[in-house]
Amino acid sequence: MENEARYELGTPENKTWLNEQRDSLMAFGHAFPSPDGGSYWLGDDGTPWKDRNRETWITCRMTHVYSLAAFTGHAGAEALVDAGLKGLTGELHDDANGGWYAAVTPDGDHIGIKQCYAHAFVLLAASSATLLGRPGAAELLADAQQVFLKRFWDDEIGLSVDTWNEDFTELDAYRGLNANMHSVEAFLAVADVTGDETWRTRAGRIIDHVVGWAEANNWRIPEHFHEDWSVDLECNADKKDDQFKPYGATPGHGIEWARLITQYALSAPGLAESRKAQLVDVAENLFHRAVSDGWNADGAPGIVYTTDWNGVPVVHDRMHWTLAEAINTSSVLAHVTGKAEYADLYSTFLKYADEYVIDHVNGSWFHQLDRTNQPIGTVWPGKSDLYHATQSMMIPLGDPSMSIAVASQRSGD
Repeated sequence: MENEARYELGTPENKTWLNEQRDSLMAFGHAFPSPDGGSYWLGDDGTPWKDRNRETWITCRMTHVYSLAAFTGHAGAEALVDAGLKGLTGELHDDANGGWYAAVTPDGDHIGIKQCYAHAFVLLAASSATLLGRPGAAELLADAQQVFLKRFWDDEIGLSVDTWNEDFTELDAYRGLNANMHSVEAFLAVADVTGDETWRTRAGRIIDHVVGWAEANNWRIPEHFHEDWSVDLECNADKKDDQFKPYGATPGHGIEWARLITQYALSAPGLAESRKAQLVDVAENLFHRAVSDGWNADGAPGIVYTTDWNGVPVVHDRMHWTLAEAINTSSVLAHVTGKAEYADLYSTFLKYADEYVIDHVNGSWFHQLDRTNQPIGTVWPGKSDLYHATQSMMIPLGDPSMSIAVASQRSGD
């Protein structure tokens, strides 16, 4: 019974176990910084894979994670945050054109495209490091805000565009919700850290679009769009397991959107109680649809990566981030609604993580499992970063109305 208690939301055993897993994850990633600060892709045992590109989005995620680590008192966290900031203000920053390169190659060349996805994570990392008070972080956050508003935020429609070329002269016609989802996460964090509520208002505008698209599509969120924001349901039909633009519906994103929508509903000042209740109801609908479609969909536990538009699994592999988000959102909905079904699912998801996803030998989490829950690396080899897994060990203990860095700082844990 003691083992089962560690999976039960709100028990002392659960808090202890979450904190132990959190600390183990944070210990795993200390070797991420390159000499110039950009994050190496981490291998199965935490050894850097130096023959892979140093990605801006990974550097941001690791900077954010070790900002969270610093709030928990994790030894050496501040120095790791500073290393990430060095990369984001140095080798990954485009001093000529502004903004951030997608990546730096092992030979030191730049992958010059400018991605909304990466820039959203710059906002997140800079806001967390600013809250921590690290040198240069506030300046980085100011730069990131200016670049994002100038290049990626389309104020006319209330959504973020996706990808520019290196000098911001050509905007790709693709529009996508992955970048917009992480825009919402970042906007809420910036609002929480700076007190500038215009960022939360922008998050709400994105959410309004997403709610409409989800309602019209039986709570399966379209991911991909044309330049005019018309839905492209067949995008990547020939590359169904794409890392960032997979074909079909992505249950993990439905789950993640549910949490972010709930956070917005709880935190937006002046939001009518009726609207707040509507948005929590939306979050529940998204979560139910995603879990119904994705969890145990093929006779084995785990959340499938994608389904078609009728909810039939397409890519059966289990990605670690989907499970992390399921832990987050089930805990948030349990706290907010008080419904036992969410606490029960939280326990189910944690037990599955412990049995299949956590690597108890080498540390961290397996990033990809096949449909029989065996680790594979066809889409996500190694253990690139710690962001999803670490947050899933912290969000269940935090205030669901707050971004995780602010919640961590205020908890004093």
